[in-house]
Amino acid sequence: MIKKTLSLATAFLFLALALSVPFERANSAEPAEDKSAETYRLLALFGDVFDKIKEDYVEEVTDKKVIESAINGMLSSLDPHSGYLNEESFKDMQVQTKGEFGGLGIEVTMDSGWVKVVSPIDDTPAFRAGIKSGDYITHIDDTAVLGLTLTEAVEKMRGKPKTKIDLIIRREGTTEPLKFTLTRDIIKINPVRFEAKVDDNVGYIRINSFSEKTTDELKKALKAINKELGGEPIGYVIDVRNNPGGLLDQAISVADIFLDGGEIVSTRSRHLEDTTRFNATKGDLTGGLPLVVLINEGSASASEIVAGALQDHRRAVIAGTKSFGKGSVQSVIPIVNHGAIRITTARYYTPSGVSIQAEGIEPDIEIRPAKIEEVAKVEGGISESELPKALASEAKKQAKAKGKDKDKAKGKDKDRFKALDKLDKEASTPDDYQLARAIDILKGIAVYRQTEPAFKKDGAEADKQAAKK
Repeated sequence: MIKKTLSLATAFLFLALALSVPFERANSAEPAEDKSAETYRLLALFGDVFDKIKEDYVEEVTDKKVIESAINGMLSSLDPHSGYLNEESFKDMQVQTKGEFGGLGIEVTMDSGWVKVVSPIDDTPAFRAGIKSGDYITHIDDTAVLGLTLTEAVEKMRGKPKTKIDLIIRREGTTEPLKFTLTRDIIKINPVRFEAKVDDNVGYIRINSFSEKTTDELKKALKAINKELGGEPIGYVIDVRNNPGGLLDQAISVADIFLDGGEIVSTRSRHLEDTTRFNATKGDLTGGLPLVVLINEGSASASEIVAGALQDHRRAVIAGTKSFGKGSVQSVIPIVNHGAIRITTARYYTPSGVSIQAEGIEPDIEIRPAKIEEVAKVEGGISESELPKALASEAKKQAKAKGKDKDKAKGKDKDRFKALDKLDKEASTPDDYQLARAIDILKGIAVYRQTEPAFKKDGAEADKQAAKK
């Protein structure tokens, strides 16, 4: 029975190979017959191993399990992003691109046999637990990750909502492993969040993922910010930190919103004739307002496409830390009556022709995460007003002339003013240092834009005077 099943499978593979021979002959210097003979020999090896597993393995295993594992091993050995999706995994992937799925809320990849966290997704169990980009998951519920495929590891992390899972993590800078207990949940990704920073007159847009609704939600966010501010802001902060990527078409359409033309990204396979270039259409929906794009080591794939395009076109200031560096294209090819294969078919290139793969996007201005602490006043320091015979302040003279009644009123309100001053100091200390600096960059650009016409006018007048002389 075993040999019959095997011979049928091998015969099918041989037939498929035979049909490909004319193509190979036309496209390879090596004789097609020699290549085919070698392939037949290796397929026979596969058949022998399959036969031995069925006959001698300590436990009985199904043909489906062995063959699916073999296919997945064949694909995953190529790179960390290729693999086989069985029917269940394929359905999960289709649901995920629509923005809702079950799990912990982390994007992961394989690195030297360990599961590496690309980024946690905002407002998910992994994010709330404090899991960070760059963490290595070594154990899942006391099961070592080493030896598992990425698909197997992901399946172990999935489960019914409200069930608990233990993860052991290794993190750079720590000597001991970290243990996290998380509760699985339904992950609903809101692809875009936004806030109108009224005090700063800045629009803040957080892109969490590039799913089917991202571009539409981004357009809505731009309109809502303008409405809330009562007009155009001085600029926008586009935050793609810890955004693991998503759909290529969404990355292209998001970048297109801020560009008035030119290339956004190109994809290149091993065949030059398959190179594809994607260009922006006419019309910048923000009217050319200044942009700052925030990235970090958790910004990957589609996030890097957007950042790279806006950086190369000098359309935005890229701030933060170097991005993840995932610059490869995966094609998901359905297999009739089965699942699908996910295979790397090309690389991404920025408009300037730079490959993102394993390089990432370097920010124009590096802003590392930090916390701001108020520095205590230096003992013994003095100001102008404390110098002997210093001229009195005009403001103090005017206050003195207003009489003692107001001084008394100030005394009564002293405690209230102190409390307000304390609140102001707390409010002025940002929880998100990188975002605060990004807003500062926009303010600086706005100030420069206001003074630039004056500089040009003064320069032109100086040129005229010099010409007269």
